[in-house]
Amino acid sequence: MFLGLLDGTVSRDEADRWAGQWRTAGEPNATDSAIWRALGLLHGIDLRHGRGQPYLHDQEQIADWLQEFRTAGTASGGGAPAPDDHFRAPDTGG
Repeated sequence: MFLGLLDGTVSRDEADRWAGQWRTAGEPNATDSAIWRALGLLHGIDLRHGRGQPYLHDQEQIADWLQEFRTAGTASGGGAPAPDDHFRAPDTGG
C-alpha cells in the first residue's frame, strides 16, 4: 500500500478503506506488530487539515513510513513481512 500511495496506483481513499477493514474487525488480525502499526498509519491516510486543505500526512511522511516498515521487517527476520502471511480475513458474521 505504501508503494501504491507513493507511485499513485492506489488512492488515499482505497488505502484507508483497505486498512480500515483490518483495524475495525473487532480484534487484531495481525500477528506482527510492524504490520499492525502500518495498518494504523494507513487507516486515516485520506484525512486533511480541513476542507480543501492539504492531507495531514504528505508523500515524504509516507516514504518515511515505508522505510520504517522495511527496517522493522528486516530486524524481525530478513525482510518486510508479507501481509498475506499475517492476516486472516475479518469475520463479517455471515
